[in-house]
Amino acid sequence: MQHPTQKNETSKKVASAVAAVSSFLTPFTGAAINIALPAIQREFAMNALLLGWVSASFLLSSAMFLVPFGRIADIYGRKRIFLTGITLFALFSLLSALANSTLTLLAARLLQGVGAAMIFGTGVAILTSVYPPQERGKALGINVAAVYTGLSLGPVLGGILVHQFGWRSIFLAVTLLSAGAVILALWKLKGEWAEARDEKFDLPGAFIYALSLPALMYGFSALPAVAGMLFIAAGVLGLILFVRWELRAQSPLLNMALFRKNTVFTFSNLAALINYSATFAVGFLLSLYLQYLKGLTAQAAGATLVWQPAVMALCSPFAGRLSDRTEPRIVASVGMLLTTCGLLLLAFLSAGTPFWAIIAVLILLGLGFALFSSPNTNAVMSAVEKRYYGVASGTLGTMRLTGQMFSMGITMLVFALYIGKVQITSAYYAPFLAAVKSAFLIFAVLCAGGIFASLARGKMR
Repeated sequence: MQHPTQKNETSKKVASAVAAVSSFLTPFTGAAINIALPAIQREFAMNALLLGWVSASFLLSSAMFLVPFGRIADIYGRKRIFLTGITLFALFSLLSALANSTLTLLAARLLQGVGAAMIFGTGVAILTSVYPPQERGKALGINVAAVYTGLSLGPVLGGILVHQFGWRSIFLAVTLLSAGAVILALWKLKGEWAEARDEKFDLPGAFIYALSLPALMYGFSALPAVAGMLFIAAGVLGLILFVRWELRAQSPLLNMALFRKNTVFTFSNLAALINYSATFAVGFLLSLYLQYLKGLTAQAAGATLVWQPAVMALCSPFAGRLSDRTEPRIVASVGMLLTTCGLLLLAFLSAGTPFWAIIAVLILLGLGFALFSSPNTNAVMSAVEKRYYGVASGTLGTMRLTGQMFSMGITMLVFALYIGKVQITSAYYAPFLAAVKSAFLIFAVLCAGGIFASLARGKMR
């Protein structure tokens, strides 16, 4: 019979393993599917708009349900919602692999995003529940490393799978990995965490939130069209209505006191939003730059870009441990500063920039994001009571997804201003490069503002 201490250690290791697998799966799937999009387009004869929805449908449904499922997990049990989410993720990955039309693939991807929302809203919360504060940074660092390992391996393994077995093999591989995580969690992960068990679920608030956020995110992606502005206006009005409702609700979906009375929580989430807004489009922009202006193949461009997520994966555990021993806001702010420097250097790109310089900047960005992400996650989760872990995890995930869409919105807006609605051919390389440099300059300024948001959170220790 296991000693209680041994049982606790086993539970922590299993929780860490299950959370790491689930954290690996979602970025891996997204990165691999981006490689597979041309093959999917050929099979289903999709137009560009529908092809974009193969990725966007997943992002939108994930964002819509993140905070609601985080709250449901706090009330009904994090393990229960996590298991449901990873099971749905496996099921709809399989249905994606078996899709025989555009409609069925988009529907499967939409529902796969719902499963991902359950995972996002609970995985980090379970880790935070299992690990004591003095060990939390290390556990979260390993989890963040799993995310960037998925981002690193996605383009490489995705390309191999598509080339050897076709695009459906990506979804089949994800199905098998997800099923393995389900089996491990059912077999070894003991206990349940539901510190808000007796509280009610705010259904009206969830409804308003689930309509407002996708409107806002879609609006940014549709700029500078009038429809984009209308969607942004509708999204902003919806979020204002959501905040007003939550301030009056007896059992709010999102306790606004977490923001009004908790400086660490508020500014840590704001820092995350700014960081993702400033960094998500880097891979997109550099991929186009390397292929258009440098003449690299997609495979060679992917091999160059892998430096950033690889450094993130290697350094995240170290950054997590560092935040256990020193003030998280200092570590995270240094990471934001390094990221700002990297973005500023990219604003000086030219057609003749040597490859070693590009790789050096990617390494700098990878180190900066690793130093920011793990300590910032640690700060968010350590700033709230146990019964709000699910909501805190979901809120942080929402900051990530909203930031990603905002980053692409800025990029598309800059492209529209500099290039217009044309294909990027050699005749448009000059305005394309100007757009890329302008985007990186905007991101650098945005990230510089994030340094102040990171420092403003105040001391935790």
